[in-house]
Amino acid sequence: MIYLIDKIVVGGLQTNCYLLADAKSKLCAIIDPGGDSPLIKEHLKSKEITPSFIINTHGHPDHIMSNGEFDLPIYIHKDDAKALAGLHPDKLLNDGDKIQLENLTIDVIHTPGHTPGSICLLCDDLLFSGDTLFASGVGRTDLPGGSENQLINSIKNKLFILNGGIKVYPGHGPETTIGKEKEGNLWLQEKSNDNDKIGRHNQ
Repeated sequence: MIYLIDKIVVGGLQTNCYLLADAKSKLCAIIDPGGDSPLIKEHLKSKEITPSFIINTHGHPDHIMSNGEFDLPIYIHKDDAKALAGLHPDKLLNDGDKIQLENLTIDVIHTPGHTPGSICLLCDDLLFSGDTLFASGVGRTDLPGGSENQLINSIKNKLFILNGGIKVYPGHGPETTIGKEKEGNLWLQEKSNDNDKIGRHNQ
């Protein structure tokens, strides 16, 4: 599998928008266009890649804000579809779905907790984790629809079973790996040791 990745930090909350492209065809998925659509379009032009569709990892505004600025199909998990308001999703995703992008296969992993419809996207040795898992942190669960127990379950039972070498591209902040977070994510270690201890990422 040969792919190209471009990360663009967009919007007031510094959301990571990703362009995941099939290197041969130069067709790409836009993952979480959360603002600054002119900047995203500039990257598409400079990299000479053509977007095929948008995938939202969840329905918070900082991840979907620029959806309407592109004339593209929108994919989102069925449990977060209502967050799109005036926009109509073209594909409602479920756990285990496979999205084909030319020669690339993107596996949908439903990881509720940050929102009911939060998903992670696995493509070969890459994981786009949205606001479920960060480098040394996790997504907040104090907003409507959030659940700390679901988030912990999603991370431990759906993400930490993956190969430790898989590179994680989160919705905010720097990249990491499954192995690094499994061994050194202090937030999750603290939750395992003390169920009353609260800690969360600020996104």
